[in-house]
Amino acid sequence: MDRTRPAGRHDQRRPAAHAAAALTRARGRQHKPHYWFADRLLAVLSGRRPVHWMLGHTIGEAYEQLVRLAPGAPLRPADRVTPVVRHCGEFHPRPGVIEAFARIGSGERVTAMAFRLEQGTDLRWRCAAVELGGERTGPDTR
Repeated sequence: MDRTRPAGRHDQRRPAAHAAAALTRARGRQHKPHYWFADRLLAVLSGRRPVHWMLGHTIGEAYEQLVRLAPGAPLRPADRVTPVVRHCGEFHPRPGVIEAFARIGSGERVTAMAFRLEQGTDLRWRCAAVELGGERTGPDTR
């Protein structure tokens, strides 16, 4: 019997390997525009950042949508648990356009967020629309 390992532990390397894999996934997310925008939209819609923080990163109605949504901080932390982007998916309807969806988790609460990104002639991505929980916030909302 091997007594060099603590009781109840089968592989001491496993936690470190798991943490390293999680870090690798997180680094990969940083380079994807839909994750980058999901994190920033979450910061504004949870009240951690002011709306004008997104001014240069929006086009069209998106900034006005954020101005209408942000005062209510619809993604404000529940039970003092900081909200996080649990998952963010993407769909490319055509080159230079990403329609993204994100699951935002805060404790037991999960909220849906959808947004559209468009790539400009300068190759920078900008947010063109934002929706939360399936409710439209644009001017055509009745």
